[in-house]
Amino acid sequence: MTRLAFAIPGDIDTPTGGYAYDRRVLAALSAHGVDAVHLPLPGGFPAADAETIERSARLLRAVPADTVLIVDGLAAGAMPPDAFADLAAPFVFLCHHPLGLEAGLPAAEARRLIENERAVLAKAAAIIVTSPATGRLLARDFAVDEARIHVAEPGTDPAPRAPADNAHPRLLAVGSLVPRKGYAVLVEALAELADLPWSLTIVGAERAPGHRAELDAAIAKAGLSDRIAFAGTLDEPALHAAYAAADLFVMPSLFEGFGMVLTEALARGLPIVATTGGAAAETVPEAAALKVPPGHTPTLAAALRRAICDPTLRRRLADAAWAAAAFLPRWEDTAARIAATVRAVAKEQHR
Repeated sequence: MTRLAFAIPGDIDTPTGGYAYDRRVLAALSAHGVDAVHLPLPGGFPAADAETIERSARLLRAVPADTVLIVDGLAAGAMPPDAFADLAAPFVFLCHHPLGLEAGLPAAEARRLIENERAVLAKAAAIIVTSPATGRLLARDFAVDEARIHVAEPGTDPAPRAPADNAHPRLLAVGSLVPRKGYAVLVEALAELADLPWSLTIVGAERAPGHRAELDAAIAKAGLSDRIAFAGTLDEPALHAAYAAADLFVMPSLFEGFGMVLTEALARGLPIVATTGGAAAETVPEAAALKVPPGHTPTLAAALRRAICDPTLRRRLADAAWAAAAFLPRWEDTAARIAATVRAVAKEQHR
């Protein structure tokens, strides 16, 4: 059985799409001939201090040569290239999305992260990405040879279909409260729709200092405090209930490496209004969503108005989403693709 150490920074139970991906892959790899162990790295990434980076580098250097090492991009993209220069184990970079493309970063920090990630990617034996779009991005902008890129899209669990039939649509958005998720744009768009009957629940942890306060101020200024609710982090049953109670799923993100919440919405047959930032443009079929460019308030407002005012349109989008749900990959498929990459890297190392 091929041996694998999966290096993940911080708390593996953190409720984000990236951590959920890592958890599910770790749990499923043994069924595909890979003996995978979790290698915990310190938290603090991507803004880790020098001590945290050095501790992480020591942990990576301790992985033996007969074990493949996957490092989650949250740490790999932020560590200096020298940290990967003298590893015994062959190194695989798992890229959810490039760190330098996170919205709200100072321009100099974004450039630094992009240059750093480009250098680290060059040292990897293989790169795993969660979408074809991210793979194309790495090939185009990060000088990665396409032959080294392996796509392993996130799996999706089957779920019951949501009724999505309320006359006063209940909107749902899911994702951490960070600028990249585009909630500020969503609030601006909904401020233009105060004449319509709707409510919005946003599910997600606060991960950017001050961002929630900015959103609260914008919501209050628009007079929407009684119509937009923040649910915070929900456990799995409560999150399932939130999807089941929704009538329209909204994803206003500025950029996504995949957009797992979109496939969660598809799995429940929810009609969708989504931006086309990054891989999100391809994650949802055209027939299942109204798609708008990221960061453009008037277009998002117009799409939301159409969806809220037209129940026939919502039902058509919902039917297409439910039809697409039957073809979504499962976590077993994700693990199988990663296992194949790990075995190929191990075989090359043995050679």
